[in-house]
Amino acid sequence: MMRPLPSVEPQVPCVRPNEFDAHLPLSKARTIPARWYTDPAIYQIERERVFAPQWCILGRSEQVSRPNQFLTAEVAGFPLIIVRDEQNTLRGFYNVCRHRAAVLLTQETGQITKLRCRYHGWTYDLRGNLRGVPEFDGVEDFCREEHSLIPIETAVWSHLLAVRLRPNQTEFTEHLDPMPQWVHDAIENLEFVGRRVYELNCNWKVFVDNYLDGGYHVNTVHPELAGMLDYSQYRTEVFFKTSVQTSPLSTDTGSVRQGVAQYWYVFPNFMLNLYDGVMDTNLVLPLGVDRCRVIFDFYFDRTGPASDPTFRQRSIETAHQIQQEDIGICEEVQRGLSSGVFHTGRFSVKREAGGYHFHQLLARAIMTTNTEPTRFSTEETGHAKE
Repeated sequence: MMRPLPSVEPQVPCVRPNEFDAHLPLSKARTIPARWYTDPAIYQIERERVFAPQWCILGRSEQVSRPNQFLTAEVAGFPLIIVRDEQNTLRGFYNVCRHRAAVLLTQETGQITKLRCRYHGWTYDLRGNLRGVPEFDGVEDFCREEHSLIPIETAVWSHLLAVRLRPNQTEFTEHLDPMPQWVHDAIENLEFVGRRVYELNCNWKVFVDNYLDGGYHVNTVHPELAGMLDYSQYRTEVFFKTSVQTSPLSTDTGSVRQGVAQYWYVFPNFMLNLYDGVMDTNLVLPLGVDRCRVIFDFYFDRTGPASDPTFRQRSIETAHQIQQEDIGICEEVQRGLSSGVFHTGRFSVKREAGGYHFHQLLARAIMTTNTEPTRFSTEETGHAKE
């Protein structure tokens, strides 16, 4: 029997049960309180109850499509490795050596044949088994098998790679539902073209709120985008762990956005923006209670107008301009939340169903009387899955 590993987090105080009512109709609902955006204790609860048990998309499936390829990432403070072993099996582990907790891999991507800690030279194979233990002769009651890397679940759908730190019964495609059925044909012919990374001085939830306000801020914050969207036809639908905002786009043949815009949100921290022949994905990674990193990956159709390099560059620059505008407003909101003069707000019934849905999902995850932190062990996390 594998011994349980030490707790990932110390115990943290529970959220007060009267802070947010997730059962009210949208017309009577209030937002989550400002404290949830500024209190470090809430951030620790989110690490344990929001990010650990959910499928979290963290990269592109092509980054680990061949044997010996690896990808590293950090999700809410959890350092991770995703790797294809020699038999082409996709595996995930915590990027933490079992000897003195040094990070095993510091590169973002690459190819490897083994995992060797640069601190004391402990070496693991690509299945996570401990193989090399230098100068450990004479150590009593040491079981090499009990010091394998701690595995995590992995899954792939189309261009997306996801991990889950704590097993539950929801499959990855079920977590994405109904997005795969809606977008599958539209994204299969797309190719990855580029990435841009932004760091914001705001809580990760501020960025998600901004994304999910049903276009409410478009006319005031994004004048160029407002000219592309048919705001009167902007609609939001909510599902299990996802929501989608849709809007017809301008028929201007020179525009870099054509067709019907689909803005998909996947709980807790992923967005997929789809137009005719164009897609970008947004991954929001918490860096602390008041900082986050947003990673934009850009995809374009291999044929047609979206295959033109000039079109692609213009499209990426348009997205960059919109993001700069969002950064400004999100950082202003964080300052307001931290001021002590704001507690909760109300939702626009016409526009903000997606935002309320996000707050409901968040509250259901963290408003629990269970304060016992998760204990991760090799037995509990099980094997990686394709």
